[in-house]
Amino acid sequence: MNLLLQTTQHNLQGQIAVTGSKSETNRLLLLKALFPNITLANTSNSDDSEVMQKALVGNDEIVDIHHAGTAMRFLTAYFAVNEGRDVVMTGSSRMQERPIKILVEALAQLGVEISYEKEVGYPPIKIKGKKVTASKVTLAADVSSQYISALLLVASKLENGLELTLEGEITSIPYIKMTLALLNDLDIQTSFEGNVIKVYPKESIVSKEMVVESDWSSASYFFSLVALADTASITLTSYKENSLQGDSELVSLYEKLGVKTTFQNNKMTLVKQENFKYETVNFELNNTPDIAQTIVVTCLGLGIGCHLTGLHTLKIKETDRLEALRIELTKLGANISVTNDSLTLTASENINHNVKISTYNDHRMAMAFAPLALKVPIIIEDAGVVSKSYPDFWNDLKALSFEISEL
Repeated sequence: MNLLLQTTQHNLQGQIAVTGSKSETNRLLLLKALFPNITLANTSNSDDSEVMQKALVGNDEIVDIHHAGTAMRFLTAYFAVNEGRDVVMTGSSRMQERPIKILVEALAQLGVEISYEKEVGYPPIKIKGKKVTASKVTLAADVSSQYISALLLVASKLENGLELTLEGEITSIPYIKMTLALLNDLDIQTSFEGNVIKVYPKESIVSKEMVVESDWSSASYFFSLVALADTASITLTSYKENSLQGDSELVSLYEKLGVKTTFQNNKMTLVKQENFKYETVNFELNNTPDIAQTIVVTCLGLGIGCHLTGLHTLKIKETDRLEALRIELTKLGANISVTNDSLTLTASENINHNVKISTYNDHRMAMAFAPLALKVPIIIEDAGVVSKSYPDFWNDLKALSFEISEL
């Protein structure tokens, strides 16, 4: 499905109910599988969370998680410590190019047996679930936080808990802290001192309802829309001012792009600042790499430059996001350069019209480029890819008076 996006409405007003956080939902789905007396509310309706849920409640010998990277990592740890359960974990062709070796080697330190079905270091993998008594793991600190969170989520069900030592400089700390905060909410004892994280064993917990906060990564596209509109006031539900989600850093980052954020009654209102003086921005996104695509497109639309760093994990996402951004932004007339962990956009007023944006099976490519329709008509190829994290995205844009037609 290819969509043409355009709008004559440059004054954006509205209220949007954004789906629950995919990051929080997937963590809580796994914890609910370990502690069935948890109940969940406002869960994500994303493809990734549906895949995760299906795998956790099913009894299949082959578990196919399609494009869902979080599910691949979390479920690898879950099945590894699920005594007597043997499964093969597989996914899409892109998933079979995304590394899993770091997590497999970490689980091997706990005595778990995992073998590779095809290429060493990559899915599909065969897991023989077993009871784990070992409790110490050492891991490089600069790896994807999903590897670390996968271990922490299952740790309380290990006989002796887990002591995880991270070697080097830790990246994506907010996501690690989110995982630990969710464990603490369930009265699972943890500590995080220096480079050592401990999770203590817990046999059972009291019944509890966990309400998932709405997804901050999904909110990023509305920050971009507000920044690029002539005037705008958009209210999003349900958000907390003191969020566990790393991407809540959007508030301070977009303040430098002319967007003021206020909170009231679990709602967040984004307002375009009048007569804002724009200048080139330098953002270090080590803790929030998922919003890099949104930010660079916003800067293109505003006609300002940006230099974004801390992006090394983007090369192993749904696609090589840095290369994908370079190709698609160049089509739009941008002057952009990328390295292994950074991106630089030169300020320019010109944006090419009616460009077809390829999405590379990547939901964030589709949604990050959509706000440019406030500046020029734009075509999003394979637009259905947004269902991975935000199935209602196109309908929510229509509610803001965007004209969206299928080509």
